[in-house]
This record gives sequence, structure tokens and C-alpha cells, in this order.
Amino acid sequence: MKACMVLSLLGCLVVPTGAYILGRCTVAKKLHDGGLDYFEGYSLANWVCLAYFESKFNPTAIYENTRDGYTGFGLFQIRGSEWCGDRGRNRCHMSCSALLNPNLEKTIECAKTIVKGKKGMGAWPSWSRYCQYSDTLARWLDGCRLW
Repeated sequence: MKACMVLSLLGCLVVPTGAYILGRCTVAKKLHDGGLDYFEGYSLANWVCLAYFESKFNPTAIYENTRDGYTGFGLFQIRGSEWCGDRGRNRCHMSCSALLNPNLEKTIECAKTIVKGKKGMGAWPSWSRYCQYSDTLARWLDGCRLW
């Protein structure tokens, strides 16, 4: 009886998430190779910081924000109603599912489109909140080999 209860409890604690999490340096390398380092004046560390606070480095993340009425897709949680998909403005001219690929090609392409806008990286409130005025941005690239 005790063994069944312990096994049941362990089964509840060990639940596969299905998440595809990239390492910090892997994200940095992919973003660097995709041309985001100093794109529109924003350092690579800003982009890696943003990726962490938006998706915790999960390129397949989908977040439904019911309070504000939008769904975010991928590493940068790009809003479907504005930037991708069949409905809405689709300013990146791609499906939202294209933003869920761990190779990050379409994600980087769309992020470049977004950051060219008048808000720049301020289009992401989490960047403004956690990265914009951080005096420790360099730590996001510590130990990463980018070349």
C-alpha cells in the first residue's frame, strides 16, 4: 500500500513537459549568426535577455494571454494578432507556426521586422522592464563562443 502511494506521488511529480529548451549560449550563437548583434543598434545581450524573459529560451513556447487578448509565439513570444497568422495584420508575412522552429530563422526574420518599427525593442514590454536599463546585460553572453 505504501509503495503504491509513493509511486503515485512520484508519478505526479515527474511530468514530461514536451518543452524544447535551448541553452543560453546556443540562443546567443543562433541570434548572432542570424545577424541580430547590433541590429538597429541593439546588442546581442539585449536579444538574449529578451529571449529569456519572453520564453525562458523555449523556441516552441505558445502563451495565450487571455487578459490582454493575444497569443505569443516562439522564442520572443511574437504576437499572432499583429505579426503572423491567417487573421490579423500578419506584418511578418508568415504563419505563426513558422515561429516555433528551433532553427530560429523565421523568428529572427520577424524580430528584425518588429524592431525596425518606431518602438524598437520597446515593442516587448518585458525588454523595457528587465533588459533596457540593466547594468548586467553582459552576463547573458558570459562564456559563450560566438565565432
